[in-house]
Amino acid sequence: MNDTIQTHGIGDSMKSSFIAALALVLLGAAGLYTFSQRPSAPDVSFTTLNGETVTTGQLRGKVVLVNFWATTCTTCIKEMPHLVGTYEKFAARGFETIAVAMEYDVPSQVKAYAERNALPFRIALDTRGEVARGFNDVRLTPTTFLMDKRGKIVHKYLGEPDFNKLHTVLDQLLSEPA
Repeated sequence: MNDTIQTHGIGDSMKSSFIAALALVLLGAAGLYTFSQRPSAPDVSFTTLNGETVTTGQLRGKVVLVNFWATTCTTCIKEMPHLVGTYEKFAARGFETIAVAMEYDVPSQVKAYAERNALPFRIALDTRGEVARGFNDVRLTPTTFLMDKRGKIVHKYLGEPDFNKLHTVLDQLLSEPA
């Protein structure tokens, strides 16, 4: 009878191991499927207030937040201190923020706002609307895109993001290999 119990116990152990291994394989496949389904960021060029040109391709290897905003947008202005805090918290780990002023925003107002508020990240002027069109024709502000280190869009936020949840996602993305 002891032999039967032992054999039965080994069978249960093997079944449990098989089920655990199968669960890991399925989770891995689901993760791979999810990862492979992320759309690539558009190949666009940003022209900053300093006259610097940066492309999305040059940003690979970093986690990037692209925020479309306007100085006339009250929600954009409300969220800007949170964007600054997020940038300051994560920049040393390879996080980049680019705030893209919409086509209709007056460049002198954008520059004055950025200087007055000492914005620490890149501010881009989208004077012809090309960047907004590249990101699926953004028209509403704020609209924010989060890109992983591989240049894939992980999330699109319409309106102000939940910054606590955003920080959790950033921690995860910044821990991933490039």
